[in-house]
Amino acid sequence: MSSANLRELYSKPVKEWPKPTIDKGVFYQEFESLEIDTSYYDVMADPKVILGQMLFFDPKLSGSNQISCSSCHDPELAWGDAREVSLGNDHLQGKRNTPSLYNIGARKTFFWDGRAATLEEQAQGPITAHHEMNMESRSLAKKLKKVKGYNVLFQNAYGTSEITYEKILKSLADFQKTIRSKRSRFDAFIDGDYTQLTDQEIEGMHLFRTKARCMNCHSGKYFTDESFHNIGLTYYKREYEDLGLYAITKKAEDVGRFRTPSLRDVMHTGPWMHNGLFDNMTGIINMYNSGMHMIDPDESEKAADPLFPQTDVLMQRLNLNDEEIVALASFIKTLSGRQYKMERPKLLR
Repeated sequence: MSSANLRELYSKPVKEWPKPTIDKGVFYQEFESLEIDTSYYDVMADPKVILGQMLFFDPKLSGSNQISCSSCHDPELAWGDAREVSLGNDHLQGKRNTPSLYNIGARKTFFWDGRAATLEEQAQGPITAHHEMNMESRSLAKKLKKVKGYNVLFQNAYGTSEITYEKILKSLADFQKTIRSKRSRFDAFIDGDYTQLTDQEIEGMHLFRTKARCMNCHSGKYFTDESFHNIGLTYYKREYEDLGLYAITKKAEDVGRFRTPSLRDVMHTGPWMHNGLFDNMTGIINMYNSGMHMIDPDESEKAADPLFPQTDVLMQRLNLNDEEIVALASFIKTLSGRQYKMERPKLLR
């Protein structure tokens, strides 16, 4: 299809666009733009958010007084850490890539394996993990009570100066919910400014929706289905092995499944995948183009080892040519907006 025809097709309200290529049984949501945020400064003035922001950047939440939430979720690094895997207490490395906190308040589950159902539950993981912040949960409230100024912040936030672990987790969650992507050229385009995308980017968007099959997993406002998939990167019985969701459910079909990440601001949040081993978007597209079924077990292997991971059936060979791969990568870049690099608060002593 010519560039002129594609531009004509997509220079209309989204509801009039060509239907995407979606497999039977897959639930998807149509593209949706991010709203213009007019309440940001009012929200940031909320006493619970002010407290949560202070806690988020304060290394006193760690056992060593050297590591804060922002050590791995740095606002200057798109709320990630730009590492393959996290680096925490005693310079111990984690096993997985640090997810960005962009739009974290819109997620349905947390961690790559979805083991937390709320932001409050999620916060407990890194605070207490030995290789991350290494803080004893029962000691944290007592520790903060000794810090001048926190009693005032808790009083402002909760109407009482009493400091509890539950309030700490709640305030951290309230702050993290303010971390949102800025609108990108893609948002302006689907809101009616059809000059915002080039012909190549529109072609890439069409491929994303059709031949490249991306919308089977990456759809809606945040370009994620909030589900879990095995895309063939389990490294089963090899270096980098990670069984993903299986560690939580103990169901054989969940071996190697990981949560679908959002593609909002994706060009700011590399390296990518649960293990952070990929740092080139064109390379990732080439990988998907192959179909990723090269290491699936045959019947005898599966019978001998029920945990042998099977790549998701949604993964298929795409047969994209070089020009299509470039176009698809160019569209994905339009999903990243301007970064807001939040200033760190002056810490309490």
